[in-house]
Amino acid sequence: MGQPGGDVEELGRSERDYISLIDAAHQQLHGPIVLVWDNLNAHISAAMRQMIDARNWLHVIRLPAYAPDLNPTEALWSHLKRSIRDLTVTGVDHLQAIIKNRLKAIQYRTDLLNGFLAHTGLTLEPDTT
Repeated sequence: MGQPGGDVEELGRSERDYISLIDAAHQQLHGPIVLVWDNLNAHISAAMRQMIDARNWLHVIRLPAYAPDLNPTEALWSHLKRSIRDLTVTGVDHLQAIIKNRLKAIQYRTDLLNGFLAHTGLTLEPDTT
């Protein structure tokens, strides 16, 4: 999920880039995907809506315009910022390396990732009502 107010050019990703990533995940996971998205321009464009509609295995839940309590990435960024707040770094490259290392470690902590999602009250199961 992107940061609020970001645009496609700023992030360097197009709708096609996002859908390619989603298609690759579907190929690897061999099952339906539930995707929770914010209102990044590339997520809500007409082109993206068409690409989503063409994939019956993809269920997209759109967050309200501003809903940090419903966005699991907000908890992730908060966790990451707390983990680096007392560090001394020698420059931007050093900080970038630390952040990449911390994010890589987080990706293997399913308990932590599940906690970020649980904090929102959302589930990975599509609402069938």
